[in-house]
Amino acid sequence: MSLNNTKDFIIADNYPCVKDKFMMSGEIGSGGHYFFQDLYVAREIFKNKPLKHIDIGSRIDGFIAHLSVFREVEVFDIRPQKSKIKNVEFVQADLMSVDSGFKDYCDSISCLHSIEHFGLGRYGDQIDPEGHLKGFKSITEILSSNGIFYFSVPMGSPNRVEFNAHRIFSLSYLVKWIEEKYVIEKFTYINDMNQLIEDVKLDNQLIKDSCGCTHGCGIFILRKK
Repeated sequence: MSLNNTKDFIIADNYPCVKDKFMMSGEIGSGGHYFFQDLYVAREIFKNKPLKHIDIGSRIDGFIAHLSVFREVEVFDIRPQKSKIKNVEFVQADLMSVDSGFKDYCDSISCLHSIEHFGLGRYGDQIDPEGHLKGFKSITEILSSNGIFYFSVPMGSPNRVEFNAHRIFSLSYLVKWIEEKYVIEKFTYINDMNQLIEDVKLDNQLIKDSCGCTHGCGIFILRKK
């Protein structure tokens, strides 16, 4: 019997797919940290309903896509973005040195899996060993008093820089400089097995051990003091 037994279809380029039937119906963990953090933080922002939300360099085809379904968001990134997306406004900016006109600019801000890159030159930014600290300072200035900061970074022990890819932060290091300006309202993390552990009450042992992570993801919901 001929495979081409109808005039409605032609046989085009060969594209055999032989493994899909052995896979699960969608690989939920294939996005690594991003899949879980993007859904979790988008859900929290939906619940909190801020007046003005700004994002710093988070994933466009994940987190920002989720937000744009139900609200407007401004996205600040050092790289240009020419795509037009409903409910999304792009601003090209270097967050290691933010314009003073953005002081107290919003009541809600997010920076998911982004600040670990600041100052490593990977995205065309200037090399600066303190880039992450300068970025954190800029974000704090943009956010109004009592505003909410949704913040995530790679988390694990020991504290380290992996060439120009990213930094990985120990939890003790993170907590030390976060608590200077913020109250930690919620802490959630993704462990080394790519499992989301929500609303964890931090204690000294968890902080010391970075929740047992070598390369996990710490997700903070912070309120500016």
